[in-house]
Amino acid sequence: MPVVIPDRILRIGHAFQEAKVLLSAVELGLFTTLAQGPLDAATLRQKLAIDARGAHDFFDALVALGLLDRDESGCYANTDETARYLDRQQSDYLGGELQFLNAHLYARWDLLTLALRTGRPQSGASEAGNYPARYAEQAALEGFAKAQTTQTLPVARALTVKFPWHDYKTIIDIGAAQGCLPVQVAQGHEHLTGGGFDLPPLKPTFDSYVQEHGLSDRLRFYAGDFFQDPLPAADVLVMGRVLHNWDLATKKMLLTKAYRALPAGGTLIVYERLIDDERRVNAAGLLASLNMLIMTAGGFDYTGADCIGWMRDAGFRDMSVESLTPEQSMVVGFK
Repeated sequence: MPVVIPDRILRIGHAFQEAKVLLSAVELGLFTTLAQGPLDAATLRQKLAIDARGAHDFFDALVALGLLDRDESGCYANTDETARYLDRQQSDYLGGELQFLNAHLYARWDLLTLALRTGRPQSGASEAGNYPARYAEQAALEGFAKAQTTQTLPVARALTVKFPWHDYKTIIDIGAAQGCLPVQVAQGHEHLTGGGFDLPPLKPTFDSYVQEHGLSDRLRFYAGDFFQDPLPAADVLVMGRVLHNWDLATKKMLLTKAYRALPAGGTLIVYERLIDDERRVNAAGLLASLNMLIMTAGGFDYTGADCIGWMRDAGFRDMSVESLTPEQSMVVGFK
Protein backbone atom coordinates (compact mmCIF):
# COMPACT_ATOMS: atom_id res chain seq x y z
CA MET A 1 0.00 0.00 0.00
CA PRO A 2 1.50 3.41 -0.98
CA VAL A 3 2.59 5.77 1.76
CA VAL A 4 0.38 8.87 1.88
CA ILE A 5 2.04 12.04 3.15
CA PRO A 6 0.49 15.49 3.75
CA ASP A 7 3.24 17.58 2.11
CA ARG A 8 1.26 18.60 -0.97
CA ILE A 9 -1.76 19.63 1.10
CA LEU A 10 0.37 21.73 3.43
CA ARG A 11 2.22 23.27 0.49
CA ILE A 12 -1.05 24.50 -0.99
CA GLY A 13 -2.21 25.77 2.39
CA HIS A 14 0.95 27.85 2.86
CA ALA A 15 1.14 29.10 -0.75
CA PHE A 16 -0.27 32.50 0.17
CA GLN A 17 2.93 33.29 2.06
CA GLU A 18 5.14 32.82 -0.99
CA ALA A 19 2.73 34.86 -3.07
CA LYS A 20 2.74 37.77 -0.65
CA VAL A 21 6.54 37.85 -0.43
CA LEU A 22 6.69 38.23 -4.22
CA LEU A 23 3.86 40.77 -4.35
CA SER A 24 5.44 42.91 -1.62
CA ALA A 25 8.81 42.79 -3.38
CA VAL A 26 7.18 44.09 -6.56
CA GLU A 27 5.25 46.74 -4.63
CA LEU A 28 8.49 47.96 -3.03
CA GLY A 29 10.26 48.09 -6.39
CA LEU A 30 12.96 45.72 -5.14
CA PHE A 31 13.77 44.15 -8.50
CA THR A 32 13.93 47.51 -10.25
CA THR A 33 16.27 48.79 -7.52
CA LEU A 34 18.59 45.82 -8.06
CA ALA A 35 18.57 46.38 -11.82
CA GLN A 36 21.32 48.96 -11.20
CA GLY A 37 23.57 46.29 -9.70
CA PRO A 38 24.05 44.07 -6.60
CA LEU A 39 23.55 45.61 -3.17
CA ASP A 40 24.32 44.51 0.37
CA ALA A 41 21.43 44.05 2.78
CA ALA A 42 21.88 47.36 4.61
CA THR A 43 21.98 49.43 1.42
CA LEU A 44 19.08 47.57 -0.17
CA ARG A 45 17.00 47.99 2.97
CA GLN A 46 17.68 51.72 3.04
CA LYS A 47 16.79 52.17 -0.62
CA LEU A 48 13.50 50.30 -0.12
CA ALA A 49 12.75 52.19 3.13
CA ILE A 50 11.99 49.05 5.14
CA ASP A 51 12.81 48.30 8.77
CA ALA A 52 15.87 46.28 9.73
CA ARG A 53 13.93 43.70 11.73
CA GLY A 54 12.47 41.73 8.82
CA ALA A 55 14.81 42.78 6.04
CA HIS A 56 17.28 39.86 6.11
CA ASP A 57 14.50 37.27 6.31
CA PHE A 58 12.64 38.99 3.47
CA PHE A 59 15.67 39.12 1.18
CA ASP A 60 16.76 35.58 2.02
CA ALA A 61 13.24 34.26 1.52
CA LEU A 62 13.42 35.68 -2.01
CA VAL A 63 16.74 33.87 -2.44
CA ALA A 64 15.20 30.61 -1.20
CA LEU A 65 12.29 31.08 -3.62
CA GLY A 66 14.70 31.49 -6.51
CA LEU A 67 13.78 35.13 -7.08
CA LEU A 68 17.11 36.64 -5.96
CA ASP A 69 20.75 35.59 -5.99
CA ARG A 70 23.15 36.27 -3.08
CA ASP A 71 26.92 36.11 -3.50
CA GLU A 72 29.55 35.14 -0.92
CA SER A 73 29.96 38.75 0.21
CA GLY A 74 26.26 38.93 1.08
CA CYS A 75 25.22 41.14 -1.83
CA TYR A 76 21.84 40.52 -3.43
CA ALA A 77 21.14 40.55 -7.19
CA ASN A 78 18.33 39.77 -9.59
CA THR A 79 18.21 36.39 -11.25
CA ASP A 80 18.06 36.28 -15.04
CA GLU A 81 14.32 35.68 -14.71
CA THR A 82 13.54 38.55 -12.37
CA ALA A 83 15.87 40.91 -14.27
CA ARG A 84 13.82 40.33 -17.40
CA TYR A 85 10.31 40.19 -15.99
CA LEU A 86 10.27 42.24 -12.77
CA ASP A 87 12.38 45.30 -13.61
CA ARG A 88 9.96 48.11 -14.42
CA GLN A 89 12.24 49.36 -17.19
CA GLN A 90 12.00 46.15 -19.22
CA SER A 91 9.50 45.64 -22.05
CA ASP A 92 8.61 42.19 -20.65
CA TYR A 93 7.78 43.59 -17.19
CA LEU A 94 5.12 41.48 -15.46
CA GLY A 95 4.82 43.67 -12.40
CA GLY A 96 1.76 45.51 -13.69
CA GLU A 97 -0.32 42.38 -13.33
CA LEU A 98 1.27 41.52 -9.98
CA GLN A 99 0.64 45.02 -8.64
CA PHE A 100 -3.00 44.69 -9.70
CA LEU A 101 -3.27 41.34 -7.91
CA ASN A 102 -1.74 42.84 -4.80
CA ALA A 103 -3.90 45.96 -4.76
CA HIS A 104 -7.25 44.57 -5.88
CA LEU A 105 -7.47 40.79 -5.52
CA TYR A 106 -5.27 39.57 -2.67
CA ALA A 107 -7.40 40.88 0.19
CA ARG A 108 -10.67 40.04 -1.60
CA TRP A 109 -9.73 36.37 -1.76
CA ASP A 110 -9.84 36.31 2.03
CA LEU A 111 -13.61 36.61 1.50
CA LEU A 112 -13.94 33.50 -0.69
CA THR A 113 -15.82 31.56 1.99
CA LEU A 114 -18.36 34.36 2.31
CA ALA A 115 -18.71 34.54 -1.47
CA LEU A 116 -19.34 30.79 -1.59
CA ARG A 117 -21.95 30.99 1.16
CA THR A 118 -23.81 33.94 -0.31
CA GLY A 119 -23.14 33.72 -4.06
CA ARG A 120 -22.52 37.46 -4.00
CA PRO A 121 -19.42 39.39 -5.09
CA GLN A 122 -17.12 40.76 -2.42
CA SER A 123 -15.84 43.66 -4.51
CA GLY A 124 -18.84 45.97 -4.52
CA ALA A 125 -19.44 45.17 -8.20
CA SER A 126 -22.89 45.70 -9.68
CA GLU A 127 -24.53 43.88 -12.56
CA ALA A 128 -22.84 46.38 -14.88
CA GLY A 129 -19.45 45.62 -13.36
CA ASN A 130 -17.15 48.00 -11.50
CA TYR A 131 -15.48 49.49 -14.56
CA PRO A 132 -17.09 52.97 -14.38
CA ALA A 133 -15.92 53.40 -10.79
CA ARG A 134 -12.46 51.99 -11.59
CA TYR A 135 -12.07 54.33 -14.56
CA ALA A 136 -13.22 57.41 -12.65
CA GLU A 137 -9.81 57.75 -11.00
CA GLN A 138 -6.91 58.28 -13.41
CA ALA A 139 -4.26 56.42 -11.43
CA ALA A 140 -6.55 53.39 -11.00
CA LEU A 141 -7.42 53.48 -14.69
CA GLU A 142 -3.77 53.54 -15.74
CA GLY A 143 -2.87 50.78 -13.29
CA PHE A 144 -5.66 48.58 -14.60
CA ALA A 145 -4.75 49.26 -18.23
CA LYS A 146 -1.09 48.39 -17.60
CA ALA A 147 -2.12 45.20 -15.81
CA GLN A 148 -4.20 44.24 -18.84
CA THR A 149 -1.20 44.81 -21.09
CA THR A 150 0.95 42.58 -18.90
CA GLN A 151 -1.64 39.80 -19.04
CA THR A 152 -2.25 40.22 -22.75
CA LEU A 153 1.30 40.40 -24.09
CA PRO A 154 2.10 36.63 -24.12
CA VAL A 155 -1.27 35.88 -25.71
CA ALA A 156 -0.88 38.65 -28.28
CA ARG A 157 2.55 37.38 -29.30
CA ALA A 158 1.21 33.85 -29.73
CA LEU A 159 -1.86 35.03 -31.61
CA THR A 160 0.31 37.07 -33.97
CA VAL A 161 1.96 33.90 -35.29
CA LYS A 162 -0.80 31.30 -34.84
CA PHE A 163 -3.65 32.96 -36.75
CA PRO A 164 -3.70 33.36 -40.58
CA TRP A 165 -3.74 37.16 -40.61
CA HIS A 166 -2.75 37.24 -44.30
CA ASP A 167 -6.36 36.28 -45.07
CA TYR A 168 -7.74 39.44 -43.43
CA LYS A 169 -7.34 43.22 -43.64
CA THR A 170 -8.81 44.65 -40.43
CA ILE A 171 -8.91 43.82 -36.69
CA ILE A 172 -10.75 45.30 -33.72
CA ASP A 173 -9.99 44.21 -30.16
CA ILE A 174 -13.10 44.44 -27.98
CA GLY A 175 -12.08 45.64 -24.51
CA ALA A 176 -8.70 46.79 -25.76
CA ALA A 177 -7.46 48.77 -22.72
CA GLN A 178 -4.04 50.16 -23.81
CA GLY A 179 -4.19 48.34 -27.13
CA CYS A 180 -1.52 45.71 -26.52
CA LEU A 181 -3.13 43.08 -28.75
CA PRO A 182 -3.79 45.16 -31.88
CA VAL A 183 -0.33 46.72 -31.51
CA GLN A 184 1.39 43.33 -31.40
CA VAL A 185 -0.61 41.95 -34.31
CA ALA A 186 -0.13 45.09 -36.40
CA GLN A 187 3.62 45.03 -35.75
CA GLY A 188 3.75 41.49 -37.07
CA HIS A 189 1.52 42.10 -40.10
CA GLU A 190 2.10 45.40 -41.85
CA HIS A 191 -1.00 45.16 -44.05
CA LEU A 192 -3.45 45.16 -41.10
CA THR A 193 -5.39 48.19 -39.86
CA GLY A 194 -8.02 48.53 -37.16
CA GLY A 195 -7.83 49.33 -33.48
CA GLY A 196 -9.54 48.78 -30.17
CA PHE A 197 -13.00 49.27 -28.70
CA ASP A 198 -13.42 50.27 -25.04
CA LEU A 199 -15.07 52.78 -22.73
CA PRO A 200 -14.25 56.44 -23.52
CA PRO A 201 -11.91 57.04 -20.53
CA LEU A 202 -9.43 54.55 -22.05
CA LYS A 203 -8.85 56.68 -25.16
CA PRO A 204 -5.85 58.71 -23.88
CA THR A 205 -3.94 55.69 -22.63
CA PHE A 206 -4.75 53.76 -25.84
CA ASP A 207 -3.67 56.63 -28.07
CA SER A 208 -0.46 57.11 -26.10
CA TYR A 209 0.45 53.41 -26.23
CA VAL A 210 -0.25 53.17 -29.95
CA GLN A 211 1.76 56.34 -30.63
CA GLU A 212 4.70 54.98 -28.63
CA HIS A 213 4.76 51.99 -30.99
CA GLY A 214 4.52 54.14 -34.14
CA LEU A 215 1.14 52.79 -35.24
CA SER A 216 -1.15 55.82 -35.00
CA ASP A 217 -1.61 55.76 -38.78
CA ARG A 218 -3.00 52.20 -38.70
CA LEU A 219 -4.75 51.79 -35.35
CA ARG A 220 -7.44 53.98 -33.77
CA PHE A 221 -9.61 53.97 -30.69
CA TYR A 222 -13.32 53.21 -30.97
CA ALA A 223 -15.16 54.60 -27.95
CA GLY A 224 -18.32 52.93 -26.77
CA ASP A 225 -20.18 50.80 -24.25
CA PHE A 226 -21.00 47.33 -25.49
CA PHE A 227 -24.11 47.25 -23.31
CA GLN A 228 -25.55 50.18 -25.25
CA ASP A 229 -23.69 50.49 -28.53
CA PRO A 230 -23.14 48.20 -31.52
CA LEU A 231 -19.64 46.81 -31.91
CA PRO A 232 -17.43 48.33 -34.62
CA ALA A 233 -17.07 46.31 -37.81
CA ALA A 234 -13.87 44.54 -38.87
CA ASP A 235 -12.79 41.36 -40.61
CA VAL A 236 -11.63 39.97 -37.26
CA LEU A 237 -13.04 40.78 -33.83
CA VAL A 238 -11.20 39.67 -30.71
CA MET A 239 -12.72 39.24 -27.24
CA GLY A 240 -9.97 38.44 -24.78
CA ARG A 241 -10.91 37.80 -21.13
CA VAL A 242 -14.13 39.72 -21.73
CA LEU A 243 -16.89 37.13 -21.65
CA HIS A 244 -15.87 35.67 -18.29
CA ASN A 245 -16.77 38.94 -16.55
CA TRP A 246 -20.48 38.52 -17.26
CA ASP A 247 -23.45 36.24 -16.68
CA LEU A 248 -24.67 33.84 -19.35
CA ALA A 249 -27.27 36.20 -20.83
CA THR A 250 -24.63 38.92 -21.29
CA LYS A 251 -22.14 36.46 -22.76
CA LYS A 252 -24.71 35.44 -25.37
CA MET A 253 -25.65 39.07 -26.05
CA LEU A 254 -22.02 39.99 -26.73
CA LEU A 255 -21.51 37.03 -29.05
CA THR A 256 -24.65 38.02 -30.97
CA LYS A 257 -23.39 41.61 -31.26
CA ALA A 258 -20.06 40.31 -32.55
CA TYR A 259 -21.81 38.19 -35.16
CA ARG A 260 -23.81 41.19 -36.37
CA ALA A 261 -20.71 43.39 -36.60
CA LEU A 262 -18.72 40.93 -38.72
CA PRO A 263 -18.96 40.78 -42.51
CA ALA A 264 -19.70 37.49 -44.23
CA GLY A 265 -16.52 35.43 -43.92
CA GLY A 266 -15.42 37.41 -40.88
CA THR A 267 -13.96 35.76 -37.79
CA LEU A 268 -14.41 36.05 -34.03
CA ILE A 269 -11.56 35.07 -31.71
CA VAL A 270 -12.42 34.52 -28.05
CA TYR A 271 -9.54 33.79 -25.69
CA GLU A 272 -9.66 32.96 -21.99
CA ARG A 273 -8.22 30.64 -19.37
CA LEU A 274 -10.56 27.98 -20.67
CA ILE A 275 -11.56 25.25 -18.25
CA ASP A 276 -10.92 21.79 -19.69
CA ASP A 277 -14.09 20.12 -20.94
CA GLU A 278 -13.93 17.44 -18.24
CA ARG A 279 -13.33 20.07 -15.53
CA ARG A 280 -10.56 17.99 -13.95
CA VAL A 281 -7.19 19.40 -15.04
CA ASN A 282 -7.04 23.14 -15.65
CA ALA A 283 -6.88 24.56 -12.13
CA ALA A 284 -5.99 28.02 -13.53
CA GLY A 285 -9.31 28.22 -15.35
CA LEU A 286 -11.29 27.04 -12.34
CA LEU A 287 -9.49 29.46 -10.02
CA ALA A 288 -10.16 32.25 -12.51
CA SER A 289 -13.84 31.38 -12.33
CA LEU A 290 -13.77 31.59 -8.53
CA ASN A 291 -12.13 34.99 -8.95
CA MET A 292 -15.19 36.01 -10.99
CA LEU A 293 -17.39 34.83 -8.12
CA ILE A 294 -15.50 37.14 -5.76
CA MET A 295 -15.10 40.11 -8.09
CA THR A 296 -18.24 40.22 -10.28
CA ALA A 297 -22.01 40.00 -9.91
CA GLY A 298 -22.50 37.17 -12.40
CA GLY A 299 -19.26 36.32 -14.17
CA PHE A 300 -17.81 32.84 -14.54
CA ASP A 301 -15.23 31.07 -16.66
CA TYR A 302 -16.15 28.23 -18.99
CA THR A 303 -14.99 25.37 -21.16
CA GLY A 304 -14.19 25.41 -24.85
CA ALA A 305 -17.26 23.26 -25.44
CA ASP A 306 -19.42 25.81 -23.60
CA CYS A 307 -18.11 28.65 -25.77
CA ILE A 308 -18.56 26.67 -28.99
CA GLY A 309 -22.19 26.01 -28.06
CA TRP A 310 -22.89 29.68 -27.36
CA MET A 311 -21.16 30.75 -30.57
CA ARG A 312 -23.19 28.21 -32.55
CA ASP A 313 -26.38 29.63 -31.06
CA ALA A 314 -25.27 33.12 -32.19
CA GLY A 315 -24.83 31.88 -35.77
CA PHE A 316 -21.11 31.13 -35.98
CA ARG A 317 -19.81 28.06 -37.79
CA ASP A 318 -16.70 25.87 -37.92
CA MET A 319 -15.59 26.64 -34.38
CA SER A 320 -12.29 25.28 -33.09
CA VAL A 321 -10.14 25.55 -29.95
CA GLU A 322 -6.38 26.13 -30.00
CA SER A 323 -3.89 26.70 -27.21
CA LEU A 324 -2.06 30.04 -27.14
CA THR A 325 -0.09 29.92 -23.88
CA PRO A 326 0.18 27.30 -21.12
CA GLU A 327 -2.88 28.85 -19.45
CA GLN A 328 -4.89 30.51 -22.21
CA SER A 329 -6.57 29.23 -25.35
CA MET A 330 -8.66 30.69 -28.15
CA VAL A 331 -11.96 29.67 -29.64
CA VAL A 332 -12.26 30.69 -33.29
CA GLY A 333 -15.56 30.92 -35.17
CA PHE A 334 -16.54 32.10 -38.63
CA LYS A 335 -19.56 33.98 -39.98
